[in-house]
Amino acid sequence: MRRKLMLLLLTCCAFTAYATDWPYNEQANASADVQQALKAARVNHRNVLLVFGANWCKDCRVLDQALHGRSQGLIDGKFNIVKIDVGNFDKNLDLAGHYGNPIEKGIPAVVVVSPADQVIYSTKGGELADARRMGDQGIYDFLSQQLATTAKVAGNARPPH
Repeated sequence: MRRKLMLLLLTCCAFTAYATDWPYNEQANASADVQQALKAARVNHRNVLLVFGANWCKDCRVLDQALHGRSQGLIDGKFNIVKIDVGNFDKNLDLAGHYGNPIEKGIPAVVVVSPADQVIYSTKGGELADARRMGDQGIYDFLSQQLATTAKVAGNARPPH
């Protein structure tokens, strides 16, 4: 009996440790999180980076690792980040639609919006949907190019679709 209890305890601990590694909070109120990030962006004069994805998606987890790895320097201090869980393409679809449906051709997908909630940049063609093959360097190169472009066009933002 003692052995079974210990095994159950270890299994629970392992599951808890594994579950904390998920990048997307499946219980989050994504709309409220976006509104909070936009409010903060108006104060700290940063754009907001919306990252659409799901925990089951390996490419989404690879992108998240890259955002905390080499690409972190491109993001930190420049963007307020909101991770939006799309579940099995059955959650937060209203938000995806509001920002031009960046998830239509795959996840993960990113959208950069101004503090006024205007789209500055959006992946439209599944550009990050193969993040595993891109690897850390490929993700860095892609984000570096796109985020540099967003800085140049920030004054010419267009409203969300």
